[in-house]
Amino acid sequence: MSLAVVGSVALDTVDTPAGKNEEGLGGAATFASIAASNYTDVSLVGVVGTDFPPEHIQLLESKGIDLDGLERAEGKTFRWTGHYHDDINLRDTLDTQLNVFEHFHPKLPEAARNADYLFLGNIHPALQMEVLEQSSSKFVALDTMNLWIDITKDDLLKVLGKIDALIINDEEVFELTGERNLVKGARLIQKMGPRIVAPKKGEHGCLLFVDDRVFSAPALPMEQVADPTGAGDTFAGGFMGYIAHQGATDFETLRRAVIHGSVLASFTCEKFGVDRLAEVGQKEIEARYAEFVELASF
Repeated sequence: MSLAVVGSVALDTVDTPAGKNEEGLGGAATFASIAASNYTDVSLVGVVGTDFPPEHIQLLESKGIDLDGLERAEGKTFRWTGHYHDDINLRDTLDTQLNVFEHFHPKLPEAARNADYLFLGNIHPALQMEVLEQSSSKFVALDTMNLWIDITKDDLLKVLGKIDALIINDEEVFELTGERNLVKGARLIQKMGPRIVAPKKGEHGCLLFVDDRVFSAPALPMEQVADPTGAGDTFAGGFMGYIAHQGATDFETLRRAVIHGSVLASFTCEKFGVDRLAEVGQKEIEARYAEFVELASF
């Protein structure tokens, strides 16, 4: 089974209590694609500028990611700058330069159009709908953010009516539904379309709602966090990569997919950008998966 990932490819400048990463490889589609590449064939659809470093292309290719859908447009690559506080859960966005991403309209090459599974990263809901109209995927998951909920809610609701899974954080559940109780909020979202809702709770783990069933997954307690940028996108990539590898979306498979997503996200936090995620191998993934099983068993 194969997976198409559509979203941003960026150059991130991030400072945290652990140090600083200057124009490192980032973007939702980047983190999700690298994570998913541990499980399945991945086609990445995005856009970069003429200034995009060739070593980043080489890294993505070294992970076996199909880049036929990665456009090279005239201009500068999307850039994001952020600052994390001593409480690593708090961050400030200092600068966002959309550059070539501002006029991006995804064009799916054949491999991406025919992928069995599709992950729509955090882009404008109208663009997500454009992708859906090109895709023949049998299972679609989507991410979004407060901005789109606030200014394009009608467009977002149209997209939600056409997807299978929504992967967002707990605050976005409240933004979307007005419901502070996460369980009630997830149930309201299911009525909007997706039968699967996976609210991420950062260092407190993740909930999974599938039809009328619920699964609660822990986050791995970490003594040192270098950079949490991209952890949520990594989670989504690990989640989608695993179910694509399994070729199934039953409750037990989805529960394991949540843990695999959490495993990959925990690796991302250990170094800046994609540095740790890009070097992880199967043995490390299996060992950390076992840690999660031990953590949640009683």
